Amino acid sequence: MRQQVEAAISAVGQVFYGKELQVRLALSCIFSQGHLLIEDLPGMGKTTLAHALAKVLGLDYQRLQFTSDMLPADILGVNIFDPGNNSFKFHPGPVFTQLLLADEVNRTTPKTQSALLEAMEERRVTLDATTYELPAPFFVIATQNPVTQYGTFPLPESQLDRFLMRIELGYPDAKAERELLTGGDPRRRMDQLEQVINLQQLQQITDACAAVKASDSVIDYLQRIVRYSRQTAEFSYGISPRGALALLNACRSWAYIHGRDYVVPEDLQMLMGPVLGHRLRVADDVGSIAGKGLIQRLLSQVDVVA
Repeated sequence: MRQQVEAAISAVGQVFYGKELQVRLALSCIFSQGHLLIEDLPGMGKTTLAHALAKVLGLDYQRLQFTSDMLPADILGVNIFDPGNNSFKFHPGPVFTQLLLADEVNRTTPKTQSALLEAMEERRVTLDATTYELPAPFFVIATQNPVTQYGTFPLPESQLDRFLMRIELGYPDAKAERELLTGGDPRRRMDQLEQVINLQQLQQITDACAAVKASDSVIDYLQRIVRYSRQTAEFSYGISPRGALALLNACRSWAYIHGRDYVVPEDLQMLMGPVLGHRLRVADDVGSIAGKGLIQRLLSQVDVVA
């Protein structure tokens, strides 16, 4: 299965240049059955990455552009009266897919943002007292622009916590940018991307990632990280049990992608930023997420060995 994983990374790299680390992080998130939040400036390739992942994994794909006038029904669907049957018929919204790209999710109002909460956590949608199961697997890849830009609504903590990871793409290096400038628009190559991992293989990889071992010493290190965040006044609030479990599960997938069946402390250190950064806030910070500084604090102050 690891050969298929490397093939998928290589395939995505054909349209998403010079960002292998971000591709590996995104796949680790998916293999952990988690949702991914990509935050960066417009035009950095967020949508391209999401579409390429859907293609190589063979997932049904829907892209939904979030705007300030969007309503929850535009995401979930709506009941429409059918005169022929004298009853209401449910018309599913774009959330009924295997991979939903929620593009610029923070450009819509909190009411509409909250429509995704049940879908992301429970993998189902409840509308008018009726519950509808979502397709399996189900992933959300959401993009958001920096909250300092005009027309954005910051995601609340409850929404952020639904995302296993938050990553940034950053500017391409000189080599990747030259390849982009001289090779033409990479989106034209999107139609040439082929499925590399089918659904059965994806489930096998997911099961293999879940079986990756974490030793007692690794768990001890993780608990020290969690305890430090909860007991230090600099943190507005500590890492929740869900956050701790998210970090451990992501590390299992990260270890599997890199050819190991066990987690090492370096995995926790590598993924602390993507998994915990959006879950932490400075105690005296009023409105902005300051996760990067707090992650550095955890890395420098928590000993790997007790």
